[in-house]
Amino acid sequence: MKNVLITGGAGFIGSHLANELLTHGYHVRVIDSLEDQVHPGGVRPLYLNRDVEFVRGDVCDADTVARSLNGIDAVCHLAAAVGVGQSMYEITHYTAVNELGTAALLEAMITRDIGRLLIASSMSIYGEGLARHGETLVEPPIRSAAQLKTGRWELELDGDELEPVPTPETKTPCLNSVYALNKYVQERMGLIFGAAYGRHATALRFFNVYGPNQALSNPYTGVLAIFGSRLLNGRPPLVFEDGWQRRDFVHVRDVARACRMALESPNTAGKAFNIGSGQSRTIADVGIALAEAMGRNDITPHITGKSRAGDIRHCFADISLARKTFGFAPQVEFNEGLTELVEWLSGQVAVDSVERATAELQRRGLVA
Repeated sequence: MKNVLITGGAGFIGSHLANELLTHGYHVRVIDSLEDQVHPGGVRPLYLNRDVEFVRGDVCDADTVARSLNGIDAVCHLAAAVGVGQSMYEITHYTAVNELGTAALLEAMITRDIGRLLIASSMSIYGEGLARHGETLVEPPIRSAAQLKTGRWELELDGDELEPVPTPETKTPCLNSVYALNKYVQERMGLIFGAAYGRHATALRFFNVYGPNQALSNPYTGVLAIFGSRLLNGRPPLVFEDGWQRRDFVHVRDVARACRMALESPNTAGKAFNIGSGQSRTIADVGIALAEAMGRNDITPHITGKSRAGDIRHCFADISLARKTFGFAPQVEFNEGLTELVEWLSGQVAVDSVERATAELQRRGLVA
């Protein structure tokens, strides 16, 4: 397994995965459409390693995908339209890129001797994370619009507030956004393909990935990049609900390492694994920590007290299965990763499109 194709490889996670694979002796080819929302101007990003063989093309284009697969031993499928909010109104685009793009890739792989496939899935497929009701673990129901309109943000069951706990892979998927549905289809399609054609297919469910090279001008990217873009422009991070929702932030280098380890392991075929830090933080605390690290103590997050369609309350990872199966353990502590992110941010210019994107959601009735 010497030659690896990364779809969407010019993006945030893909570029770090390319570095990880190159460091370990692989030849890396990347296919990427350089979509303007992620790559303004549509040019190959400077951060993409020069040793990467680059193919510009759309993963939905069968001929381009077929050519990019020539001589390839393994595929890491990262290409995707990303973002819960935007997926709720650009339904055709998200479904085409995420589902039909995956279908085109898998169809092209049928006639080729490509033994390994890694699919980038997402924590979004869980919906709400696992919770505890008294002494019992429960899978929380989706919060109703009526509940959210009253400002009751926490998960409830039988009138009782639930306690969030780490979410394992055994939790039943709860697909409450188009993006979540897309990612689940990608995951299942890849694993079904692997079982049918005797290929070693693995899905990794990424939690909130952060680090250098995120698309700062994309208002639907990761939360830390969005917050960083706001702060670079002297504006407060926008935080929905009350800011106490909890997430799992994992550094992109840990994610890249997890991808390589899962790709190389003989024990990962046909399975899906959580990739996170195993720790949880509130969104408000993360906004405050980033502002302080950037020296903007004068700016505090703006708590909107509003909810967005498709958002969930709490979800953070139980990573014990990945640890046990292929030895994954995160190495980058949050404060260390935050310091590195701030150093990178200091040299960036960001177009803050968050308010425009939020207004678009509101216009469509997706913010309440």
